[in-house]
Amino acid sequence: MALAAICLLLSALLWLDGLVGSVDRPSVNHSLNIRQLELAAMAADGVPLPMRAPLFGEHPRQSLAEELENDIKDANPPATAEQRLELALLQRAAGETDLARVQLKDLARSVDEPRRPLLEALISGKTLDSSRQKELLRAWKAPTMVRQLACEQLGGPDKACPASRERSRLLLQLFGVNVVPVLMLIIGVVLLARQAWVLNRGLAVPAPPWQGPPFNLVDVTLLIAGGFVLLGEVVTPQLLQVPLQASLGRLSVPATVVQGLEVVSLYLALMLAPLLILQWLLRRSGHAPFGGWLQWHWPPLGSAVRQAITTLLIVLPLVALSGWLIDLIWPNPGGSNPLLELVLTSSNGLALALFAFTAIVLAPLFEEVLFRGVLLPVLGRRFGSVWGVLISAAVFALAHLSLSELVPLFLLGCGLGWLRWRSGRLAPSVLMHAFWNALTFANLLLLAD
Repeated sequence: MALAAICLLLSALLWLDGLVGSVDRPSVNHSLNIRQLELAAMAADGVPLPMRAPLFGEHPRQSLAEELENDIKDANPPATAEQRLELALLQRAAGETDLARVQLKDLARSVDEPRRPLLEALISGKTLDSSRQKELLRAWKAPTMVRQLACEQLGGPDKACPASRERSRLLLQLFGVNVVPVLMLIIGVVLLARQAWVLNRGLAVPAPPWQGPPFNLVDVTLLIAGGFVLLGEVVTPQLLQVPLQASLGRLSVPATVVQGLEVVSLYLALMLAPLLILQWLLRRSGHAPFGGWLQWHWPPLGSAVRQAITTLLIVLPLVALSGWLIDLIWPNPGGSNPLLELVLTSSNGLALALFAFTAIVLAPLFEEVLFRGVLLPVLGRRFGSVWGVLISAAVFALAHLSLSELVPLFLLGCGLGWLRWRSGRLAPSVLMHAFWNALTFANLLLLAD
């Protein structure tokens, strides 16, 4: 018991420090907002005029310029040359010629030699053919919005500019980013209202009795605080990260692939200690009940998938509402998962596959085993089902070490815990967690340039 208490105290201090420190971490929300505005500004010209304002607002480019300007002012570290170039081009397109010229000249003094010819052409107002434009833009690795603005301002024909050439792709991206989430929210609100009505009328099917590992609070404290936090999150990276980076650095692969391999390797290593402790605890627990101690119950798979999707849709409006309220109260919270930025900025297929494997396969399996497979049944038997769901959701949210995402993650954890409780099986919770991460991953890919 003393060891469990020490582990709990140290874990609490580490999590508190991580939550406070998360405020200073960069947030991917700014990048996502900019990408969404860029997408709207690019796709607006391909939509009939009466539909433009309802879909994109009156002046999508002006909204993008304002957001980009605010982002550049608050940027830490300083804004990239690509961001400053995009803002200057937007200002010039809006008629702020003198201000844009000053920005372009200032930028020309700070960039390397290969990137200056594009700026010089823009400053002088030269007209360049499409092949020359591509040559100058190649040095910038310019995002689509910059290529569109440069094409317009360097005299390119409309049909040669990205907004015309890639119109179908842009509209499909916009549909996936804007329309599909709204449809999911509407369905989710209907399902949430129906679930509330069922519960209020007492028509819900009784939940099965708790079945899970026969652990006490000391056991789960040693598993999560000792195995997951101290050994997995603290000791393992300290021992492995430097030699792992040195080994991967010798591979002849792109840097993003190295990052992907590092993410997968460290996550697998993080899983090792708590899973070994769990195996040891289960071995001493005697004969397992039907379905095993964790109650996976994968078959019938169809019902597990239906339960996962239904609960995901029910939770979605609550998570979205909490995120919207947090944005109103705390506009620049910071603290996003660094993996999100890696996905958003990577263009290597293998690297993206490695990130996806970590987010959609490893994380749901491991986290659901700990929080819904072990912790929740123990808490449910000890404190009652409702309190078990709430406490396990709070621990799940705290474990992600993001103060700004604490409430949305808590609500997601409540949905995952509710599903484990009402279904009596772990498989639907794993699938729901995987689907949730897959939706986040797909949204990032749609917004990636």
